[in-house]
Amino acid sequence: MSCTAVILAAGKGVRMKSHLPKVVHKAAGKPLVAHVVDAVRAAGIEDIILVVGHGREHVQKIFAGQPVKFVVQEQQLGTGHALQQAQGAVDPDSTVLVLAGDTPLLRASTLQLLLEHHQKCQAHATVLTTFLDDPAGYGRVLRDEKGSFLRIVEDKDATPEEKQVKEINSGIYCFQAGKVFQALQQLQPLNAQGEYYLTDTLEILMAEGCRVEVVPAAEPEEIHGVNDRIQLAQAEKILRQRKNLELMRDGVTLIEPDTIIIDSDVTIGCDTIVWPFTLIQGKTSIGEACEIGPWTNINDSRIGHRVVIESSRVKEAEIGDDCTIGPYAYLRPGTVLLEHVKVGDFVEIKQSTVGVGSKIPHLSYVGDAIVGREVNIGAGTITCNYDGQRKHQTILEDQAFIGSNTNLVAPVRIGKASVTGAGSTITRDVPPNSLAVERADQRVVPWKKKHDH
Repeated sequence: MSCTAVILAAGKGVRMKSHLPKVVHKAAGKPLVAHVVDAVRAAGIEDIILVVGHGREHVQKIFAGQPVKFVVQEQQLGTGHALQQAQGAVDPDSTVLVLAGDTPLLRASTLQLLLEHHQKCQAHATVLTTFLDDPAGYGRVLRDEKGSFLRIVEDKDATPEEKQVKEINSGIYCFQAGKVFQALQQLQPLNAQGEYYLTDTLEILMAEGCRVEVVPAAEPEEIHGVNDRIQLAQAEKILRQRKNLELMRDGVTLIEPDTIIIDSDVTIGCDTIVWPFTLIQGKTSIGEACEIGPWTNINDSRIGHRVVIESSRVKEAEIGDDCTIGPYAYLRPGTVLLEHVKVGDFVEIKQSTVGVGSKIPHLSYVGDAIVGREVNIGAGTITCNYDGQRKHQTILEDQAFIGSNTNLVAPVRIGKASVTGAGSTITRDVPPNSLAVERADQRVVPWKKKHDH
């Protein structure tokens, strides 16, 4: 049977104290709602509907170009009202999985467990529950004397006896779509919040003789929602611990992992070592047998095999195999290093391609440049790429040797195997196999230092 996931993501998240919708706040480098969508997809569900409301444009931007449908809940009148908005987009003969967009710790395996139990029991509704030592704030799952589902009572509506129940509602359900949408038509806001509770549909279904099942989640942490910045930090910590454990199981060595921050979407090959106080973010991919860190910050970059990056900043760059970076290098967006490149201390590169075997050992700025194979760029070299209005390109052909403290005033081309003298300011092209020197004549004159009396 086909399955549609409806993710409720319309709330303002007042306790976040933010101008942004709660579900777009990030944990482990990814919006909360994106974690939920990823779990749904990993569970094998491709038909996904997001119910959006406050700040919907921010949520829609996250999934631009992705096969995700949106429906709008203009007024937030409760979870039942939210699901109603999706009725026109759901096949009434399908299974509908309903979950919240603020549960980033949810795993695909738990959703699969819920779906399998629902289908095996041929239930009309199945509730995912868990047990908490401190269930305050959660709806309680009440059972009859046989242990069968009876009803769910919200925390604000529960009696003192009902509040002692430790089995809680996760807010995640499976329904037979046609049945739940019929039940939604009968909802009444007869509760402390004056809202249309989705949980009330369960009692309606039971009164009609429908089968309602309950399945507990194995890990209580998975159902925790994020309602404020404190809970966001708690979720972030758990997600990062999960990521580090996953990488170590896959053959990555993390030295002092509690000091290392790695985003959820990062991939790292086996036998790579990550040293302390390293931050790896975004869609970064790192190959095998690399050494990264310490004190290194990388985001949205592609790094090959056997690369060493020490105490450096790498942002939206591509680094080929067997490169050595740092310490204290800064690779800015648009940097492409081919194989066996050395970028040393206090070197900054931006929007440039550096060819195989080339070296920029220290104290240089290379911007808007094409650097050929086996080029050596001496200390203190600067590509003067900006004339006050436009950026211009510098081209260093294969095997060029740039003397220390050279200023290359773009647009300029240094020919193959040519050399610039140390301290030169090069403003015109240099042909291949040439030496270019631009210096004022050194003058030595008699000089006697005056002494103070």
